Amino acid sequence: MPDKSTHFGYQDVSPEQKTEKVTAVFESVASKYDVMNDVMSFGLHRLWKRQFVHLANIRPHFQILDLAAGTGDISTLIVPKLDKKGSVTLCDPNGAMLEEGRRRMVDKGLLNNIHYAQAMGENLPFPDDHFDRVMIAFGLRNFTDKDKALVEIFNLLKPGGQLLVLEFSKPQQWMQEAYDVYSFKFLPKMGEIIAKDADSYQYLAESIRKHPDQETLKLMFETAGFEKCEYLNLNGGIVSIHRGHKLSI
Repeated sequence: MPDKSTHFGYQDVSPEQKTEKVTAVFESVASKYDVMNDVMSFGLHRLWKRQFVHLANIRPHFQILDLAAGTGDISTLIVPKLDKKGSVTLCDPNGAMLEEGRRRMVDKGLLNNIHYAQAMGENLPFPDDHFDRVMIAFGLRNFTDKDKALVEIFNLLKPGGQLLVLEFSKPQQWMQEAYDVYSFKFLPKMGEIIAKDADSYQYLAESIRKHPDQETLKLMFETAGFEKCEYLNLNGGIVSIHRGHKLSI
């Protein structure tokens, strides 16, 4: 039986190779990750993330998993909404990104209601029916097996819980040509100048193109068991917020 293959940008690779390559990308850019986010999105990523957290409708007692948490910018917005019963767990497969996130949370004085875990999205070390919300911001496209991860997440959610995903998506047709020029010409150049790493931002552009479009990702949510699935396009579909519910029994 042939080995299952996946993609790293436009390259066909084994799942093990993708894990290694994605790890190398984020180890390379960890210290400049937030600066590059500001530059390449013209600061819009901050507005997208605030809307993302707002739509999660977080209650003070919620248990929340911030998956592919990176440098912790989503958790930074979540923690002030929680009381002593609530918590957020930052989970990321990359130790360098997770450590950068921990350092920044400490620098901001965010010490309570926070847990950390280093794990892959396809193999999460948490009990079933545990979280009220699972949130993934700009991380799902890097997962090696998205279908498996979505099922794993579904099982971790409490009945009545929700998965929310903020991710680059497919823009409207009239924007596509300009978006391609920006993605493949300017992004790698900015990566070279700011992060000293053009290749990682070439991968970013390619990974966005390989990520499922809005309707395909919605169908993937439904296949994993989620109901009442929907998405909201931002900035002409450059980014979208997906939501799926695990309905109460």
